[in-house]
Amino acid sequence: MKIVVLDSDTLGNLDLSLLNRFGELKIYPYTRYEETIEHCKDVDIALTNKVVFDKDILDALPDLKLISVLATGMNNIDLEYAKAKGVVVKNVSGYSTNSVVQTTFMLALALIGKLDYYQNYTKSGAWSRSPIFTNLERNFFEIAGKKWGIIGLGTIGKKVASVASAFGAEIVYYSTSKNPHSKEYKHLELEELLSSCDIVSIHAPLNENTNNLLDKKQLFMLKDGAILLNLGRGGIVNEAALAEAIDSKKLLVGLDVTAKEPIEADNPLLNIKNKENLIITPHIAWASQEARERLLAGTIKNIEDFLNANA
Repeated sequence: MKIVVLDSDTLGNLDLSLLNRFGELKIYPYTRYEETIEHCKDVDIALTNKVVFDKDILDALPDLKLISVLATGMNNIDLEYAKAKGVVVKNVSGYSTNSVVQTTFMLALALIGKLDYYQNYTKSGAWSRSPIFTNLERNFFEIAGKKWGIIGLGTIGKKVASVASAFGAEIVYYSTSKNPHSKEYKHLELEELLSSCDIVSIHAPLNENTNNLLDKKQLFMLKDGAILLNLGRGGIVNEAALAEAIDSKKLLVGLDVTAKEPIEADNPLLNIKNKENLIITPHIAWASQEARERLLAGTIKNIEDFLNANA
């Protein structure tokens, strides 16, 4: 078999030589759309995280038998056309749950505790010059007793709910599928959740139900000083409206995703006044060392299953 990894730079330090067992392996650190056909020429199996396989690409690759997606989301693949062409598409699910949950609380706790301000205060030498032993210039609050709203109570959302409950938060949720399903937590309509919660975290996919789900009207329903965390997809939140809300309502916002990635240089979120109130990480929540190792193991199993089924 001829195998290609199209965007190895998205996997970090993983040992891709483990794929040599399946045949002749080629590895590209990154593949632009216009390079895809050349990089996949005569290939049987293509591994990719984000490279697009649309109708034109699939038509140009008659030897392609399997696309193994190095992720859970497969929106970069034209799944219906791949099926029509006889190309099998496999993904890996569940590998990043712990990593995403941990990143959710990393962002939440950094924002709540005013970490950026206090570490800069100390590192600048200001604490050394202070006449008192502490600094209370930035108020922070406890999660205990607060209401934490979850948008998208799937596998990740449920684990976030469990951890937030351990902190002592009251958990409510909004079902983006319009199908409330939890007996453990109370379901609220979106408007009530936004207006009543102290912390709101998003753990939903981007689809017709969630695209631009939080526009200006919804964002301005949030309490002044509330925390909003997006660990789902960037298109769920209108970024121009969010920038306005951060400055006018003093929202505390943690984002691991943006509508276009990498974030564009002219994104309004990069030019807000209240910069302390925003943390943006470059789509890393999925990518702990352990999560990426599970991803590679799941991908290897997908290839093994495909080969066994077609032996």
